[in-house]
Amino acid sequence: MFRSLLPRETSFFDFFERHARVTVDGARELLALASEDGPVEPHARRIKELEHETDVITHQCVEALHRTFITPIDRNDIHRLITRMDDVMDLIDAASDRIRLYELAPKRSEVREFAEILVRGTQLVEKAVHGLRDLKGDEAIKATCIEINRLENDGDALFRRALAGLFRDEKDPIMVIKWKEVFEELEAATDRCEDVANQVEGILIEHG
Repeated sequence: MFRSLLPRETSFFDFFERHARVTVDGARELLALASEDGPVEPHARRIKELEHETDVITHQCVEALHRTFITPIDRNDIHRLITRMDDVMDLIDAASDRIRLYELAPKRSEVREFAEILVRGTQLVEKAVHGLRDLKGDEAIKATCIEINRLENDGDALFRRALAGLFRDEKDPIMVIKWKEVFEELEAATDRCEDVANQVEGILIEHG
């Protein structure tokens, strides 16, 4: 009788996995934007659609959190994790939007390299959050998080190299400012992947 009065169980792991899948699609779309010869607009528009989709998932997750009496992991951990995941897609969208608004030629090697790092990073995030369903596989999750951290280091090194090349080769100061903003958004996206990994590791420690 009492059980029938409780709200239906919400699988927060479903929210994490759905969000992660869409973010992988967003990173792949960014890679297509940076690799193909066609116009930027279709890719930027698709990334915007995917960013909106992740916003909806995040909102649904937070709303479910408010309605759910008992959660599988700490409530604050759920909120922090979905929020940090959402930051990744927000920054991918911000970078592509600047490329579109500033009418930049996206086929710059550093943009493609950042996109490649983000594709791999978001795939690993998807793997890590999927592992949260079964915390007994924590060693595999930890290994995934370590690889995400390594990719973030690659992103930092790429950012420094991209800025050095930009200041060395670009003579137009306005273009320097525009590209610097794009690089900053891309580097921040790799940082947020690491933030997700750190949050996952924190959950493992709490449930160890």
